[in-house]
Amino acid sequence: MTTQNPVDVNVDAMLEDLRTLVEIESPSRDTEALAASAKAVAGLLERRLGGHAVLVESEAGPHVHWSGGGAPRVLVLGHHDTVFPHGTLARRPFTVVDGHATGPGVFDMLGGLVQAVHGLAALNDLSGVEVLVTADEEVGSHSSRALIEERALACGAVLVFEGAADGGGLKTGRKGCGTFRVSVTGRASHAGLEPAAGINALVEAAHQVLEISAFGRPEVGTTVTPTVAAAGTLDNVVPAEASVIVDVRVESQGEKERVESAFAALAPHLDGALIAVDGGIGRPPMPESASVELFALARTLLPGIEGMAVGGGSDGNFTAALGVPTLDGLGAVGGGAHADHEYLVVDAMPERARLVAGLVNAIRDAREGRQA
Repeated sequence: MTTQNPVDVNVDAMLEDLRTLVEIESPSRDTEALAASAKAVAGLLERRLGGHAVLVESEAGPHVHWSGGGAPRVLVLGHHDTVFPHGTLARRPFTVVDGHATGPGVFDMLGGLVQAVHGLAALNDLSGVEVLVTADEEVGSHSSRALIEERALACGAVLVFEGAADGGGLKTGRKGCGTFRVSVTGRASHAGLEPAAGINALVEAAHQVLEISAFGRPEVGTTVTPTVAAAGTLDNVVPAEASVIVDVRVESQGEKERVESAFAALAPHLDGALIAVDGGIGRPPMPESASVELFALARTLLPGIEGMAVGGGSDGNFTAALGVPTLDGLGAVGGGAHADHEYLVVDAMPERARLVAGLVNAIRDAREGRQA
């Protein structure tokens, strides 16, 4: 059995490690930047936890995997890519003012990574613990999904260090989410001389947007939101091409299947127009049932902490869909994910670091007890 000693963490040390990660800008799809970021994450793991962190190369950039040895018991899961482009740091540098740390990625999710590492570092025994930090979560986890699922199944429990829910709550459920692209092909013609000779792809796209918007069922948690549209070349040309991008969120597998079927059945409204649909709901829903066991452990460690289901997706969706107990939102307390006002609450960092340490011990004790 593990020994649950009081966990001592140092806020100044956490902030210095956070500064290091933030100041290495790591926008998704920039493999050169992500290679530098992965090396920094690996260095942090090795410096604080000992052992050796492995860089797992992929077309999206390096993922970082660390293991404390022994039979796997719990996977600590996060990502080091951010949504912010190069140059964000210059106008929004890492800063700590009035109890808030700011800078690109502090909340989503570099602060959570630092808290997790420092919480683990305070434990005397790290056997059974694995840490996986991926490079492509913000763009769909296409290159990391198989590795995430493999390690989740091997470990049997997953702690996800995405930012906390509003008020510092844990995320006990998430919607499935995905993106669809509807491409329309029409026929160009002169908009003044012979508009009827063309097939107006923009008009067809407008029909499609109205039809697609009706796919949503807010009463059961399904949102279908057209977000980006493009069409046309010149103001005197009937547009031959148009496209619409649609964000979709669902709470159940049944709704996932219904919405995907509805997109597949889209048909043109204008004679001669062609419709093509790409994409899908790549992240399955994370049902609240997946977090019941781990959330109960968290409540014994931090009585009164709230749990809530949220609309955003994470890599926890993949692990929960496998039936692996998964608890999310264990990372930074703060807000403003993906926005210029992103921030982390400094005073909450020690409590969250202690929570990961306590959860790891409780999970290992529970699993060892079941196997005894």
